[in-house]
Amino acid sequence: MEKVIIIDTTLRDGSYAVNFSFSMTDTSIICRELESAGFEYIEIGHGVGMNASNRGYGVAAHTDEEYMIAAESVLKKAKYGMFCIPGIAELKNIDIAAKHNIGFLRIGTDIDKVASSEPFIKKAKDYGMLVSSNFMKSYSFSPEEFAKKVKLSEQYGADIIYIVDSAGGMFPEQIKEYYKVIREISDIPLGFHGHDNLGLAIANSLVAIDAGIDYIDSSLQGLGRSSGNASTEILLATFLKKGYATNIDFLKVLEIGQKYIQPLINVTGKVPLDIVSGFADFHSSFMHHIQKFAAKYSVDPAVLMIEYTKVNKVNMEEDVLESIAQKMSGKENIYLGKYNFSRYIGKEQDGTKS
Repeated sequence: MEKVIIIDTTLRDGSYAVNFSFSMTDTSIICRELESAGFEYIEIGHGVGMNASNRGYGVAAHTDEEYMIAAESVLKKAKYGMFCIPGIAELKNIDIAAKHNIGFLRIGTDIDKVASSEPFIKKAKDYGMLVSSNFMKSYSFSPEEFAKKVKLSEQYGADIIYIVDSAGGMFPEQIKEYYKVIREISDIPLGFHGHDNLGLAIANSLVAIDAGIDYIDSSLQGLGRSSGNASTEILLATFLKKGYATNIDFLKVLEIGQKYIQPLINVTGKVPLDIVSGFADFHSSFMHHIQKFAAKYSVDPAVLMIEYTKVNKVNMEEDVLESIAQKMSGKENIYLGKYNFSRYIGKEQDGTKS
């Protein structure tokens, strides 16, 4: 079978789970270990991407450039890369990355903001970087609408287009449909980045590869934002069992995850609001807005989340969210179809956990 390309995102997406605290030493050691296990692509840096520490998205333990130095100093064959969101990142950040021989750049935009990626794609391509255009919250657009944006990114010069299940709520049949529709108009290489809010990150990744998608993201121990990502260890196990070639040492990867990542994990069980996030296709980066207005109006954050995503699954409009919370305030036993989410959330709406 054809070779599967896995991009390990532990040092980038995984940084959300450790409050962006990966050190330069962590970065160097894990990069070196992943390279020795056979990985060709390793993503590093702040979870939100380049320049995020300077934009109020949580201050990482080191600067972007320091992370670049840490990776560059140890990697001999593997390429390291970073995430880049136009409006948070600036074009000059790409100049710095080029100075440190970054191998690939992943430019993330919501699908309705793809046009903002054009100057970033072109600058990165001028430096000879491998560039992927990651369509965040991919589920918010139909496959047909998504495909139109694929052609736009392709015109800008992107090498890869990523389907991104930002909320972890997509189903395998959706992945197949997006792939099918895209392939009707473009043969550009495709990638898939899945979150695990509904426990489907591995299944979706397998379906993506079976369909013909070229690149799959994962992280050691599934470390990542919200419910995390597809686990690199489990993904490798399933790929090997199905007969896919990866050129990655499965047993070595198990050791890396156990030695360097397991000690960092202190959350057990499933967080209810993360599950509801997957159910509602709600991006967890907006969760603090939900908590804010759920507490202010004494409403169930799960129901508030679901009601808001009926209006907007892409952007956070605080005035709209507050209006919804106001209307919910004072109502009891709110049911959505057969679901009564309030009974499962415990005391999280007042800032505590049961």
